[in-house]
Amino acid sequence: MAKTQNIVHQYFKKNHDDLLILVKVNPIHYTGTEITIEPGQQPQVRDLQFDEGIFEDLKADAFEVCSPLEFNLYLSGLA
Repeated sequence: MAKTQNIVHQYFKKNHDDLLILVKVNPIHYTGTEITIEPGQQPQVRDLQFDEGIFEDLKADAFEVCSPLEFNLYLSGLA
């Protein structure tokens, strides 16, 4: 199994007004994915590159930890 498949990603979410923002962070390479969900709109998915301060930034922006299942349900369009 390749080393890139052994990474345990971390997942966060934030409800802001009518927006739901979900973020997946690779804590080794500081890469990730953001899903922005607005009522009546298609979800927007972006691949992102982070820096070492991402976890402090997420905490300062009031993101909370969420489950991988929740993130992947939104990513697949099932939620």
